[in-house]
Amino acid sequence: MNRQAKINPDKIPGDLWSEVLKVCSLVSSAGGRAWLVGGSVRDAMLGLPVRDLDLEVFGLDDTNLRQALETDFRLDYVGQSYGIYKLQGLPLDVGLPRKESKTGRGHKSFAVTADPHLSLSEASARRDFTINSIYYDPLKDEIQDPHGGVADLKNRILRHTSAAFREDPLRVLRGMQFAARFDLTVAAETIAESRTMDLEGLAPERIFWEWEKLILRGNKPSRGLNFLRQSGWIRFFPELDDLQGCLQDPHWHPEGDVWVHTLHCMDSFAADRLNDPCEDLVVGFAVLCHDLGKPETTVVTPKKIHAHGHEDAGVPLTQTFLGRMTNQYDLIKDVVILVANHMRPSIYYRDQSSDAAIRRLATRVGRIDRLVRVARADVMGRPPLPDDPFPAGPWLMAQAQRLEVCLNPAPRLVQGRHLITLGFQPGPGFRKILDRCYEAQLDGEISTLQQGQDLVLREFGGEKETES
Repeated sequence: MNRQAKINPDKIPGDLWSEVLKVCSLVSSAGGRAWLVGGSVRDAMLGLPVRDLDLEVFGLDDTNLRQALETDFRLDYVGQSYGIYKLQGLPLDVGLPRKESKTGRGHKSFAVTADPHLSLSEASARRDFTINSIYYDPLKDEIQDPHGGVADLKNRILRHTSAAFREDPLRVLRGMQFAARFDLTVAAETIAESRTMDLEGLAPERIFWEWEKLILRGNKPSRGLNFLRQSGWIRFFPELDDLQGCLQDPHWHPEGDVWVHTLHCMDSFAADRLNDPCEDLVVGFAVLCHDLGKPETTVVTPKKIHAHGHEDAGVPLTQTFLGRMTNQYDLIKDVVILVANHMRPSIYYRDQSSDAAIRRLATRVGRIDRLVRVARADVMGRPPLPDDPFPAGPWLMAQAQRLEVCLNPAPRLVQGRHLITLGFQPGPGFRKILDRCYEAQLDGEISTLQQGQDLVLREFGGEKETES
């Protein structure tokens, strides 16, 4: 076997590799043979860290496999009906070869039967892509590759394994995120096969999960998004579909239409990911959606092309796009805020906006650092780039850090308890007083609590007397 394909124990956390060998030895002693298969083999061949492992056992029935494993491991039986055992405390699944037959529409409409007597070629044919259908025997250091996955991986080709591909619509979206994660070109026959498929009522959470992987793990998101277009599946995401052919002024966007611009932006975002899932998911979706409003606001004249107001127009489209896939209200809210304000960093830099304007921007967006990341991806998505393509980012970050509003809006100096201390009675009038104090704070009129209290007594002292 090619040494690049061998699982490197140094890339596996803790003693997991020794546990893999132990399982393989137990299976062998019982008369079976265990093969690593799927993502662990693929990632090992690419030199990537291996986190989760799947072993497929041939030659043992379910009872004998369970008895062999129980001698040394505690088992989780949640997948037993599918011939799969999870080893408690380990990211390691052990299963039997399976037959699958489609019983209806959708991702879950399958009858699954474990069959330890399937040939390796038959068992591998049910897997989605050739790069996920490579088998490796850790005990014998042997590889089996029934569908040419090693060559496809070497040549960076994503190819479906067999005609069974069309039975599971989720595989098209898996192909989208695989192409993005591993910078793969999708085979023409796989594109053609995907064009014959549709969503079949896929659950929104499963669709969202594949988009999440593209954003959080995609090294070249443009690959996945282009596969979405080539396969015709972009029709299921009409907000993105409409970006194709939407013209832009070549002076500002020499790269092409809004679709092409969005691909460049997503690749720029991926190159600067923080590897913080919460932050990257918000920013990544905002970058993806930032120009959704352009198709309905773009005006083409003989002298100019413009899309005034596309930021606000993109808000309901972003809500609809994300709302079809997830009910995570906070995520949608955070993404929408960034879409609505993504032009602000460049505008504020151009105008050298005041401290008050920057403080107010922080109250609108919450996280100026997120906004700068979105705006940077927007600017970097316009190749060819000048030597200093985004001076607005460092400038705005420096101003926000100086004002201490980079990660949060300025906290209110004057709060309700301070009004009570001054002798005001709690009531509806509190909001007007507190808002006036905060406006003064944002404008730089007050910068300390004492100054805020003086403002309250000066402007609202009469109300205190009336209410007391």
